[in-house]
Amino acid sequence: MGVRVLKSGMADSLRDAGRFGFQHLGIPPGGAMDSVAMQVVNILVGNPIGAVVMEMHYPAPQLEFNSPALMALSGADFQATLDGVEIALNQPMLVPTGSVLKFNKPVSGARCYLSVKGGFEADEWLGSRTTNNFAVRGGYQGRNLQKADWVAFAKPFSYEVEEPAVMPWTANVRELYPQGPCYLIPGAEYELLDAASKQCLTHEPFQIATNSNRMGYRLQSAPMHLGEYKECLSSGVGFGTLQLLPDAQTILLMADHQTTAGYPRLGHVASVSLPSLAQLNAGDNIRFQLINMNTAESLYAAQEKHLRQLKNACNFRLQEYLSND
Repeated sequence: MGVRVLKSGMADSLRDAGRFGFQHLGIPPGGAMDSVAMQVVNILVGNPIGAVVMEMHYPAPQLEFNSPALMALSGADFQATLDGVEIALNQPMLVPTGSVLKFNKPVSGARCYLSVKGGFEADEWLGSRTTNNFAVRGGYQGRNLQKADWVAFAKPFSYEVEEPAVMPWTANVRELYPQGPCYLIPGAEYELLDAASKQCLTHEPFQIATNSNRMGYRLQSAPMHLGEYKECLSSGVGFGTLQLLPDAQTILLMADHQTTAGYPRLGHVASVSLPSLAQLNAGDNIRFQLINMNTAESLYAAQEKHLRQLKNACNFRLQEYLSND
């Protein structure tokens, strides 16, 4: 049971919640860029929220289902079709054997996530099944998916499906992606910025450069400077750390970030804003709003509460639908 890659996409891979506890060895978590979309697609098909999903970019792959499946899509809208019929995001559906999933054009967002009930089979490394392209470990042979790859389901789906069937409910994800500015907690070197740079940080747009990737978004803005020079010792950094580079521009570290760095840390993106950042493309603008740790924790708690409510509702509907069919 599984899917065959009929046509490869751009840097598509298998991801879970991440590989934690090894940053002291130089190994980043490297899980799904958009943790909310990863959780939503798993919730929609009744998986644990950290089950392995497929992270896709555009151009996206073409996939053939070689067995029946319960699937869901979330995150970016790439105008997906199943056997030529357009299908919606955030809505689970039953898929018969032989169906082909295609993505026709980018409509919004940067990363789309696919889940199947039972999750995808993937290689485990250091307690996680997420792909680490640098170490060539985890995921599918430690690499991105290619044409003719066979991606097996981790667990069989023992439900007869004769034709596609869309479940009669949809997940409302709007509240999971805060609208407006990106929330930023001041970093250790924030106070060293001169007055003009502090003004720039919170009042000017930062554009994502074309040489951005899963390691980091290089941002373009008015030059930023420290009012007082300070040589920084290398220290730990994480997903969402905003650093000032020697060229007076900034870089925002993403899921595959290095684990230590010596550039000034201007701030750290609040966890609640990271999924929204993951759906931005090169050329998009980011605006920052400074908040304190207490506010960041409250916003994250509200996001987590919404996900728990969604999980409870979907589990109830899914069990009711499959048992009564």
